[in-house]
Amino acid sequence: MSWLLLLGAIAAEVAGTFSLKLSEGLSRLGPSLMVAAFYGLSFYLLALVLKRMDVGVAYAVWSGLGTALVAIVGVALFGEELTAVKAFALALIIAGVMLLNLSGAH
Repeated sequence: MSWLLLLGAIAAEVAGTFSLKLSEGLSRLGPSLMVAAFYGLSFYLLALVLKRMDVGVAYAVWSGLGTALVAIVGVALFGEELTAVKAFALALIIAGVMLLNLSGAH
């Protein structure tokens, strides 16, 4: 259950960042309200996860996968460039998250 909550926290964080981009510097009300709602949900779910999971692993997975997904969303939805260096960096982030999970952390 903790992993599902963590995935929900990651999805909410990515949605919050996507909304932040759409808010145009928090100058548009609708997307700005979505920023607050999604980030609030993300932190709430992360707080629930931390009751049962090591903080180092939970935060590394949350921030690492969130960063990777935001970069992928930037490429897919906003036409940002995916260079070889950026793709390699994303692969390293994902590999690091996988190694943390294989380390036997709860």
